[in-house]
Amino acid sequence: MGDLPFGPIAAEYDRHRPAPPEGLIDDLERLGGEVLDVGCGTGKATVALAERGLTVLGLEPDERMAAVARGHGVEVEVGAFETWDAGDRRFDLLTFADSWHFVDPAVAVPRAAELLRPGGKVARFWNSYVLEPEAIDALDRVYRRLAPENPQTWRQAAAWTPVRPDDDPLVRGGFMPLRTRTYRSSALRTADEWVAIAATTSGHLRLGDRLAPLMSEAHAAIEALGGAVRVHRTTVLVLARLS
Repeated sequence: MGDLPFGPIAAEYDRHRPAPPEGLIDDLERLGGEVLDVGCGTGKATVALAERGLTVLGLEPDERMAAVARGHGVEVEVGAFETWDAGDRRFDLLTFADSWHFVDPAVAVPRAAELLRPGGKVARFWNSYVLEPEAIDALDRVYRRLAPENPQTWRQAAAWTPVRPDDDPLVRGGFMPLRTRTYRSSALRTADEWVAIAATTSGHLRLGDRLAPLMSEAHAAIEALGGAVRVHRTTVLVLARLS
């Protein structure tokens, strides 16, 4: 896994990032077995799975993120997925909660096959967020001026799928695709909540000194809309099984 920007804001990341949808955790619980949560961050998915009684080990490249996860009572080892020494341990399920895009598929696919028991599964899941048109327009005006290169992720389609079924590196590497599942929810977020979450994303963190004025103006734009925006979350779960 590459150099990630989240370590310095581990506490903020843990405070503001949402936990996985309950329905998704229900589906992963039914898969059962021993789980390796890859790129576990501060343990959002790790904790949710452990609370269901599954045996879960977190793997996280940043010690600061791992320390926060351990504070929630889960076991975490520090290392990059591509090079981590697993010894003779093998798993029934590998989970990548918003972390697959940080690995090199050319290395990660055979590595996943190596770490799984026969018939083991890989679960990759991502969140996307869509705002109402009025909020999109207001934030577009801010970002065009202050951070035009930043991906305007609130425009993603509700059915966004990060892996094309006909071009999945796991399938090309010999894994069998399983059914893709989608979970949807919506929530009202205050201006404070919206900017707090946005400021923990990698694209925003890479803005450096430009982040604070951007968040200040984004906050003001939301306040002008009444102080809150409705956020529609779509979580996509892509499953594959080792043949």
